[in-house]
Amino acid sequence: MTFMMFIQLLIVLLALWVGSRYGSLALGAISGIGLAILVFGFGLEPGTPPTDVIYIIIAAVTCAGVLQASGGMDWMIQIAERLLRKHPDRITFMAPLTTFFLTVLVGTGHVVYTLMPIICDIALKKGIRPERPCAVASIASQVGITCSPIAAAVVAFAAISGKNGFHVNNLQVIMITIPACLCGLMAAAAASYKRGLDLDKDPRFQAKLKDPEQRKFIYGNSATTLDKEISPESKRAVYIFLGALAVIVMFSIVQIFGGNLLPVFNGEPLAMNIVIQIVMISAAALMIIFCKAQPKQAVAGAVWQSGMVAVVAIYGIAWLANTYFGNYMDEMQMMLTDLVARFPWSIAIAFFLVSVLINSQGAVVVAMLPLAYTLGIEGWVLLGVLPSVYGYFFIPNYPSDIATVNFDRSGTTVIGKYLLNHSFMMPGLICVIVSTIVAYGLTFLLHSVAGMY
Repeated sequence: MTFMMFIQLLIVLLALWVGSRYGSLALGAISGIGLAILVFGFGLEPGTPPTDVIYIIIAAVTCAGVLQASGGMDWMIQIAERLLRKHPDRITFMAPLTTFFLTVLVGTGHVVYTLMPIICDIALKKGIRPERPCAVASIASQVGITCSPIAAAVVAFAAISGKNGFHVNNLQVIMITIPACLCGLMAAAAASYKRGLDLDKDPRFQAKLKDPEQRKFIYGNSATTLDKEISPESKRAVYIFLGALAVIVMFSIVQIFGGNLLPVFNGEPLAMNIVIQIVMISAAALMIIFCKAQPKQAVAGAVWQSGMVAVVAIYGIAWLANTYFGNYMDEMQMMLTDLVARFPWSIAIAFFLVSVLINSQGAVVVAMLPLAYTLGIEGWVLLGVLPSVYGYFFIPNYPSDIATVNFDRSGTTVIGKYLLNHSFMMPGLICVIVSTIVAYGLTFLLHSVAGMY
């Protein structure tokens, strides 16, 4: 690595670090400053903005936002709450499963905020330390992104892989990631089952209860969505949304078995990233027309706003990374070829470290996957390490983690005095490590034994 190359890398990392400190839109915007320095200050040729991924996010988030505006999201949360309250003793295992599958269905982890106070409430009523289910449930809400057929990370992986000769569709990707991530989540939940002191033995918690105001705050209120009345239009919106997912999955299944139901242009079937955009936008329109979903409410909702923040983040981050790596691809190959040739799985470490700085799994895939293919790493290996693109729990500044801390009325879910000694570190590391090992093992077996992937 030359001195100039090193200086420019420091600029990239500094832009990501400063952006992560400000959070929200700043992550993408400040990446633009880094991009400007590289292009105008050092004369690097700008890379290509990740428009394909951005369009997918816009389509999926618009659909999910309209679903939220229709009240359909409330119905889904109610179903999840009934399931949790039916098995309160198993809240440490059931909570992450519910947040995981909500994310898988909707394609974003920002749908679970309403569920977090309910998880805490159930744990408190059962005398279970809320940190146990809450921390792993927050992790699960983000892990589900690499397991959703409409999430940007999955679609981007399939699209970039196809351009590099590894042809998989979104369904083939989640056939690996779903079982692998479920194994990781259950390992994290098992490690959390007896985590920390029980509430009746925790001196800090017991000291809080001596204050009447604190006791009232902790036990005086109940968080629930079961008292909300769900309209027929809200239920209809959920059916439309699930129907849209079923259409996408159907096209993917037919492709797996060598068929094609899609239009063919220039000898090639319509790309799945275009299919997802068309289906999601159409589903949003149907919900507006037939389910009384108000577009203004969709735009004002948390799901749509969080999704648009992700668009700006990916736009700036991925463009910055693409510019840097694109100009130094030959040097990168010379430095890393021997390492990845001997230990191709080691690219997972790079994915994880980049994700610590970038609060978007889709952005990590867009920024790092082309480099990985250029280094000669096979597609089945990269699919096997895909769960490693989630590392932004490491520094607890992500909205879902911060919200979880605030929702825990007991105060057991914490950030920690020394920043890294927080409630999400242990379940996050266990989940990502186990998920990546299982996914890599699955792809190795399917590639080596069955001749797949």
